[in-house]
Amino acid sequence: MPTGPKQNRLLTALRIKRLRRSDLPPDTLALARYLIGKTLVRELPHGRLAGRIVETEAYPVGDAAGHAFGGKTPSRHSLFLPHGHAYVYFTYGSSFMMNVSSEEPGVGAGVLIRALEPLEGVKFMERSRRTRRLLDLTRGPGRLAQAFRIDKRLDGLPLWSSEKIWLGNAVRSAGPVGESVRIGINREVDRLYRFYERGNLFVSGPKKMRE
Repeated sequence: MPTGPKQNRLLTALRIKRLRRSDLPPDTLALARYLIGKTLVRELPHGRLAGRIVETEAYPVGDAAGHAFGGKTPSRHSLFLPHGHAYVYFTYGSSFMMNVSSEEPGVGAGVLIRALEPLEGVKFMERSRRTRRLLDLTRGPGRLAQAFRIDKRLDGLPLWSSEKIWLGNAVRSAGPVGESVRIGINREVDRLYRFYERGNLFVSGPKKMRE
């Protein structure tokens, strides 16, 4: 089926290039901001899923709200890997969370990916989430993990070279980036460690936290 100029522009925009590990800042706060507008890609047997990262939260070194604060354990091993590795954990008895390790080897810290704007594989995401409401597919860390079939089997993978899940460049430039307190924590609650694309409807939380 022939495509017109509009479709051709879309196909060009979705040619996603892998980020190199050297592209990723080895600093938690810098990485959390840098990832806004970049792409998370999940390779599955049926094809590819992709989404723009529109919301992150930083959990830097010494942060009492972060998993690394309790020290290195077997389940937290990936959080202490060199920056750019996946750290996936299960929480609330129902949801996986997708994080990126963010410091030097042996130093525990990470960036939580909180929300995505769907780009590719929407039909598969709908089946995984059991909803056709676009805004409910990947808005929030538990939802995006379910939509992208992210689980503990991805824990520890290098996000610059893995064939299962990886980080890509921005398919379009990010808009203005906002900062706020983080969502759903009870320690270090005043830290402005949440970053998001202002005005993006796929950002999680109440409306005032998207503005």
